[in-house]
Order: sequence, then C-alpha cells, then structure tokens
Amino acid sequence: MVAQQTGRYSKYIRPISITIDILVITILSLYFFRDLNLNMVYYIAYQTLAWIFIAFLLKFYEVYRFTTPVEIISKIFKQFSLFILVVIAFFPFAKTVIFSGKAIAIMTTISFVIIAGIKYFLFFYLKKYRITTKNNFRNAIIIGYTPEAIRLKEVFDNRQDYGYRFQGYFSDKKQNPEVKGRVDDIKNFVIDQKIDEIYCSLNEISNEKLKELVEFSDENNKTIKFIPDTKEIFSKNMRIDYYELFPVLSLQKTQLHNPTIKGIKRGFDIVFSFLVIVLILSWLMPLIAILIKLESKGPVFFKQGRPGLDENEFFCYKFRSMQVNETTEKEASKNDPRVTKMGRFMRKTSIDELPQFFNVLLGDMSVVGPRPHLWSQNKSYASKVKKYMVRHYVKPGITGLAQVKGYRGEIETDEDMINRIKFDVFYIENWSIVMDIKIIIQTVVNIFKGEDKAY
Repeated sequence: MVAQQTGRYSKYIRPISITIDILVITILSLYFFRDLNLNMVYYIAYQTLAWIFIAFLLKFYEVYRFTTPVEIISKIFKQFSLFILVVIAFFPFAKTVIFSGKAIAIMTTISFVIIAGIKYFLFFYLKKYRITTKNNFRNAIIIGYTPEAIRLKEVFDNRQDYGYRFQGYFSDKKQNPEVKGRVDDIKNFVIDQKIDEIYCSLNEISNEKLKELVEFSDENNKTIKFIPDTKEIFSKNMRIDYYELFPVLSLQKTQLHNPTIKGIKRGFDIVFSFLVIVLILSWLMPLIAILIKLESKGPVFFKQGRPGLDENEFFCYKFRSMQVNETTEKEASKNDPRVTKMGRFMRKTSIDELPQFFNVLLGDMSVVGPRPHLWSQNKSYASKVKKYMVRHYVKPGITGLAQVKGYRGEIETDEDMINRIKFDVFYIENWSIVMDIKIIIQTVVNIFKGEDKAY
C-alpha cells in the first residue's frame, strides 16, 4: 500500500523547471547563433536575465493544481512573444554581429515546442501522479454550509486531479451530518487533523472571528481562502482563482512568496556571501582563530541549533566569543562573565557573526532577514506575541530591519520582542531589493559607529 502524504510537491520542482527552460534556450542559442559573430558570454547573460524578468512580469511559473491548460498555453505564448522581441532588440546594439531572422525564428520555435512540451508533461504527469498514488493531496475544510460552499465541495469531489481532500464543514448556523462542528472548534481540528487549507464563507462569521482566523492561519502557516458570497470582499486585497467555473478568493501573499523573487534573493545571497568569504574571511578567519585560541581553551567556532525557514532546525555558526559553558540557551547580557575579552570586541563589531556567511552560501540563511532566535525564545514568545510565527515564512538573516532599528541583543522586556517582531513582519510584508541594500549599508555604518546593545 502506498503511503499517503499531504502537502505540496517538492519545493525544488519550480526552480528545476526554471533551470531546464534556461538550459534549453541557452543550448539552442549556442547552436543556432554560432555563426552570427556574437559575444556569446554577454548574449547568454542578457538572454537569461531577459527570460527571468519576463517570466516574473507575466507570472510564467505561477502554475497551480487548479490552473487550466488554456491558461498555461496563454502564458507560454505571452512569454515567447516578449522574449522574441527582446532577442531581436539585442542585435542593433552589437555592431559587428550578423542579424539572421531565420536563425532567431528557428531557435525560438524549437524552444517554444520543447518548453511547452516539458511544461505540459510536468503538469499532466503531476495530476496523474496525484490521482494514481493519492499522494500530495491538500486537506481542506469549509466554514459555512451555504449553496456556494456545497458547490465548492462538489468541485473537490469531482476533480480528483486538483488533489484536495475535503474533511468537513463547520457552521454556527446550520446543523447537518456533514457539519463537523462550530466555528470555535476549527482551531483544534485544523491542528489535530493537519488541515492545509481553510475555505471561508464570509456570511458565516463575524469580522472579529474572521480576524482571529486570519491571525491563526498566519501563526500556523495555514492557507485561508474565501468563498465570494458577498460583494464586500472584492474591495479588499484579494486574488481571484477559478476551480473550474467556481471563483475562490485568496489573500495576496508577500513578494517573498513569489518563486522568481525568491530566486533573485537567493542569487544575491550566493554572490554576496561568496565575495565576503573570498575577500574577507579567507584571510581574517585564521587571524581570529589564533586570537581566540590564545585567550581561552575550546573550539574556534560555536555551533548552535536555531529555528529557520518553516521552523526547521539548522546549525548557526559563529566565532566563539564566550568561555565554554553549559548555558548556551541563555542569551548574553551586559557585562556577561561568560564573554571573553576577544569575544567582547567581536560582539561589539559583529565579527563573531561572519561565519554565518557559510550558512548563507549553504542556503540555511539569507544575508538580510529576521535574526534567528534561540529555541527557548521561540517557545516562550510564539504564543505571547502576535504574528511571531510569521518570521518563519522566510529564511533567517545575518542582519535585519529590527537590528538596524536598534532592536538587537538582549531581550529585557516583552516590549523589546514585540518591537523586534513588528519590524520583522514589516520587512517580510514590504520586501524589496532596495530595502535589503539599505539594511546592509546601515549595518556596516552601525558597526563603525558602535551600538549600545552589542554585547
């Protein structure tokens, strides 16, 4: 018997799809444009960036289980229409190249056929895989027992290729054998039954309960969507999707949920961390290691498990700044006796954090993001501070908005943590590459200025 699994397919499927597409257009360009006197290094770089930018603009890789084949072919035509124009636009700027409309037409046509074929193969294969193996389904519940809610449940039942498993209705207004309980019972049911998605009829619950439900979904990484049985919802920040002809409204996700944006941020992290490792750590690390060893016994590096993306544990690396002790889950305080003289200097200048660029290169962290807290802090504040768990939607960072705003170091009061989370959530919801660069620059400035709470 095949083991059943809930949830999404591997997070690597979309990046793999992007990589395959870029490889296809790169290989075909190298072959068909070989006699056009192009500087292929510059052209391939231009072509790759253009492809990614167009894909981001047209949401080319945003294909979901409920996406229709017509939508996919529309995305492919739009992508290639703009891509052809961008390819043609390169030639007038390179004076020595030979323009060949025939070579461009052949390259883009073959690329179109191959990429369309791969995209459709993956789309239908994954649907077939869901049906035959009953894997990768999404557990779903519906709040409300309205005609619209019943129609949505019928879509789940009739379209098994969508991969949804309906687990029951919840309603305060209607009683029925299919109604599992009241709205107040939802939170425990969602946790106990590992529900992935909550579909809510807005006429069913009050604004106060709706707000609580959205906050609960944020804190527990659940997806909440809405059944449009009222006109009021259309004035809000919503995205509309169609399950066959049935409209479903979703809260807009942040920029950092977008696969293209995640790819851009990851690319920036790789380049930036590689440069820091090669240009700074390559010569600084041996010097720091000698100074640490001369002052106290113990390892050069301090390794500690921290909660990362989706609250999965990773090992965070630092230069050891304390005497070896048994109280590593206790954060450093002012004049902490555990901190060595060398450690005090490293903490003041943030040099102790530099090994985390290896964490960034490995993919456990980002250069900019919410700082990874201790596990003890996670357990203590997860239920006390609203939206605390939202910080686990993204990779933790070496520096972050909260840190450059002065909320770093020891948490002395709950207010310190509340303000830190406020800035973390603002960063996640309003991310831009410009903001990342500003935070990095401000971090460097703060290192030279010195910070009162860096101890």
